[in-house]
Amino acid sequence: MITTDPTPGSPCWLDLGAPDVRAAAAFYGAVLGWEYESMGEGEDMEGGMFRKDGKTVAGLGKLTEEGARSAWMIYYAVTDADATTQAVERAGGTVRVAPSDLDDWGRMAQYSDPLGGQFAVWQPGKNTGFELADEPGSLSWTELYTTDAAGAKEFYGGVFGWQFSDMELPGGGGAYTLITPAGLPEERMQGGIMELPAENLALANGRPYWHPVFHVTDCDAAVAEVTGNGGSVQMGPEDAEGVGRLAVCVDPANADFVVLTPTGR
Repeated sequence: MITTDPTPGSPCWLDLGAPDVRAAAAFYGAVLGWEYESMGEGEDMEGGMFRKDGKTVAGLGKLTEEGARSAWMIYYAVTDADATTQAVERAGGTVRVAPSDLDDWGRMAQYSDPLGGQFAVWQPGKNTGFELADEPGSLSWTELYTTDAAGAKEFYGGVFGWQFSDMELPGGGGAYTLITPAGLPEERMQGGIMELPAENLALANGRPYWHPVFHVTDCDAAVAEVTGNGGSVQMGPEDAEGVGRLAVCVDPANADFVVLTPTGR
């Protein structure tokens, strides 16, 4: 489970870069019941915060990087963003955005893993991250699709100290790697790594990518909102034994995410 406790190596924030901020706000409002609060609109800045029941769950900003695709960026908590940057470089990763302070809110940096999967870190200051997790309308899991699961485990294990355990997928679908933060019990599992061939990673032109899994009370109803508001479905809805009912979705700007109604929740 993901919590609002910013344990080092655990997800603590996520934001979406979208070509049309207003359209993205309307879409996720319909699908996840989020309210959007604009932090300002101008030539150089446009974006704000998503809230669920008054609690901050994610950020939204204008996609400005030339040639970049619209996508969710997941941030992991660290105690020292500069030390993490050195660890990323030692492990063969790339620094996309060097560590920088956001006033007294915290310190952030963004990276790519050796195969191009993008992720970010947050060194908490006054702001520790999202205020709601593992509840309807909030982040409940993170997932990396990659062509090299073993390489991903080596890289992210070196950077974050994550603990890994593999489980066999039903029907001979290969192994799925479960992620737990360093030193924490399996109850704090936060994500997974799925190895796929490059042709199945078309959204990122064959490169690995992380995506968020959002808890919803009714997967089928959420999917109906996705398709009814200009999005599409890559897989599902379908039942995953011991997990719940889920669907892999894409928003109108081609950013991917998963909606999940957990078993027994």
